[in-house]
Amino acid sequence: MLGHRFSKYTPPLNEGKSDFEKLLKIFMQLLLITSGNVSEALQWLTEVDKQYGLTSKDYGIGDFIEDLKKNGYITDEGPDGQFKVKPKTEQQLRQTALEEIFGKLKRTKPGGHQTPHNGRGDEPTTDRRDYEFGDTLEQISMTDSLRNAQIHHGFEDFFMTEDDLEVVENEFKAQTSTVLMIDISHSMILYGEDRITPAKKVAMALSELITKKYPKDTLDVLVFGDDAWQIEIKDLPYLQVGPYHTNTVAGLELAMGILRRKKNANKQIFMITDGKPTCIKQGIKYYKNAFGLDQKILNKTLDLAVQLRKIKIPVTTFMIATDPYLKAFVREFTKANNGNAYYSSLQGLGNLVFEDFKKNRTKNL
Repeated sequence: MLGHRFSKYTPPLNEGKSDFEKLLKIFMQLLLITSGNVSEALQWLTEVDKQYGLTSKDYGIGDFIEDLKKNGYITDEGPDGQFKVKPKTEQQLRQTALEEIFGKLKRTKPGGHQTPHNGRGDEPTTDRRDYEFGDTLEQISMTDSLRNAQIHHGFEDFFMTEDDLEVVENEFKAQTSTVLMIDISHSMILYGEDRITPAKKVAMALSELITKKYPKDTLDVLVFGDDAWQIEIKDLPYLQVGPYHTNTVAGLELAMGILRRKKNANKQIFMITDGKPTCIKQGIKYYKNAFGLDQKILNKTLDLAVQLRKIKIPVTTFMIATDPYLKAFVREFTKANNGNAYYSSLQGLGNLVFEDFKKNRTKNL
């Protein structure tokens, strides 16, 4: 038997899309890789065009630049005349990341995250129950209550008692506060592998998902290198790796401080990193050791993991590295915190983050 024979796969052309839309998709990817540097992204786009012939004799890169300005994506109206992105581009980058990573998700009603608990929630269900003291007028199902009164007392001398009342059962929707920690130490671009761009994409997709689908949730983003600091969601495209060590302790302490101020009962930390902790701060000085796992740094990190467990804040670690001794560290950290850990390739990072986010939404953390 000859079996099946397969010819070379040729992906379909972007039928129905304009020249501008085709170039815009590539430009957005380049803009993310260049950390928001418009001029550098356009230089790369020009080189890609030379190699692959993206443009035609009727529409060139110059036309594309003019359309970017006309459609509100970039501007060169500053005092130095340099190209800069506009808020519309930042929004488009987050939306593109959301579609790329979570695009296959089924659409659901906007709102919160379901929990097993019923009561005075904010989402009506099809369930009914007897009236109880404390139920509000808005919760009473008038149609069912009138039907009960007619059955119990007849039509001629109609009246209604408390026993006739039925209440619409509502479903609690969990509100969750999430802190996303992103490692920006130098190792995130070492060995010719760009690890920071996928991390930025995941952060943008998660922020767009929460903003649009779970508006009652909160998401705070922080970065950590030698120190840790909070960044705005709009700043994610411009995030860059620095010449830093990995101060995981500083990141966890900042995340803990942020979550302690949140009123939500459900709190969690997502940490995207590719290495071991190599730095802690002692007063105004830094204690650093990039050679293996330093016991002094390790003990401080594990102590924080235990503290977070005591205040019921689980940490989910996404380790985008596969070194055996790093896995051992993550296992020890996860055990101390009673959290979760994943060892992910860069390609699978987005799906893992979402699956864990979705899973934690269905339970009280």
